[in-house]
Amino acid sequence: MSKGKVFLVGAGPGDPKLITVRGMETIKQADCIVYDRLASPRLLAHARPDVELIYCGKLPDRHTLTQEEINQVLVDKALEGKVVTRLKGGDPSIFGRVGEEAEELAKHDIPFEIVPGITSGIAAPAYAGIPVTHRDYNSSLAIVTGHERPDKTESSINWEKLATAVETIVFYMGVGNLPFIREQLIKYGRSPQTPVALVRWGTTVDQETLVGTLENIVEKREEAGLTNPAIIIVGEVVKLRDKLQWFEKKPLFGKRVLVTRARSQASELSEKIAELGGEAYEFPLVKMIPPTDPRPLDEAISQLGSFDWVIFTSPNGVGFFFKRLRELGADIRHMRAKLAAVGPKTAEALQEKGLTVTVLPGEFRAEGLLNSLEGQLKPGEKVLLPRADIAREVLPRELKERGLEVTEVDTYETVIDAENAAETIELFKEKAISIVTFTSSSTVKNFVQALAQENLQELLDGVQIACIGPVTADTAKELGLAVDIVAKDFSIQGLLDALLTNGGGK
Repeated sequence: MSKGKVFLVGAGPGDPKLITVRGMETIKQADCIVYDRLASPRLLAHARPDVELIYCGKLPDRHTLTQEEINQVLVDKALEGKVVTRLKGGDPSIFGRVGEEAEELAKHDIPFEIVPGITSGIAAPAYAGIPVTHRDYNSSLAIVTGHERPDKTESSINWEKLATAVETIVFYMGVGNLPFIREQLIKYGRSPQTPVALVRWGTTVDQETLVGTLENIVEKREEAGLTNPAIIIVGEVVKLRDKLQWFEKKPLFGKRVLVTRARSQASELSEKIAELGGEAYEFPLVKMIPPTDPRPLDEAISQLGSFDWVIFTSPNGVGFFFKRLRELGADIRHMRAKLAAVGPKTAEALQEKGLTVTVLPGEFRAEGLLNSLEGQLKPGEKVLLPRADIAREVLPRELKERGLEVTEVDTYETVIDAENAAETIELFKEKAISIVTFTSSSTVKNFVQALAQENLQELLDGVQIACIGPVTADTAKELGLAVDIVAKDFSIQGLLDALLTNGGGK
């Protein structure tokens, strides 16, 4: 068997979007990923479904795998002919022990590649509003380990020279040694009034920043209870934070928002949450599949030219309808009907197919669509209603009462999809979720079903429930959930606006 290859990859400082393009490529092509705790787990979602995942997370005081064991895993997997991605937080060449791993691979003549990453010592201060260099404050920068090997009998850091040789010093993983660091810097000439900042979990929703001076930072840290992983910045550039902090000012900063939309739809909401400073945790609860019995849909498509109106109630309905139309080889030119859409996203999906929407309501639900259709529908007209198997009955019932001939067909079915329920439950128990968003009644029902074995009232204590509209909110209330936020505009943007209006937290 031929040898594989090992990529020693910097995963970046925490925010998964800060990984390099090359780093992402190696994740996608890996047969095996060996990752540590400082690499965002969200990056693993980009890996192949059949990838082998090996966790080797390390804390300063304990290891899941020793460094020697990690080295051996890399060698063994490569000798199996696998492409291995070793995913390390920050940049692998900066206190990432990449040299030791590369040496072991070279010893076994295994091909490897080092993929640099954005290091936390630069990124975490930047996200805290502290550029590590500024021409008005410094012209030099030192990067120093704050956690030397525990078996060392004496420090290899020349504190006497370091203390005053450079204007800005960045220490990695040094919170546990902060009293010693302060003592050495002051002892060898650094002013006790030198500004100091500690940035914990920099670039993530859990980022914490603590500012003080060499004189008082130890006491401030003890009072705040701030622990690793954290970066320590010593120098006058820390003063810039008052003017330049930006990340922590974003409206959803500090909030982890649960997104329950179908996996295929979640990205839009997740990206907007991230833009607002929050972190979206995706818990897809709905999976859309073609109808079990496609015959009613096929029959409707075969008679497409006979309908006066075709009313679409979701972008999914549009997508599945036209997918089946293509599969049957049907000609869209046979459709002479007027088109109505329940909302702008549905209309956009139709317009992308070159179709003109005649009616688009101001209120994006069945009732609003009925109001917009008032005066345009004539008794006896034939209406095709392609939609989900669990769609509300308001629209077809009202259309029939107005004398129209309505053909309802299921273009897709919705089924529960709660693959990562166990992980989600743990996040609730850790009080890591601030807000749960529901974008349909089916997401609410599936949420309750997926967590049926848990005490929901206890699990959701202190968590806001946000719904895209009153119909979804009513479903949530019927199932015993306390709803805090209901969007006035029944759209994703409307839901985001409602979150911001309500302050994004209790």
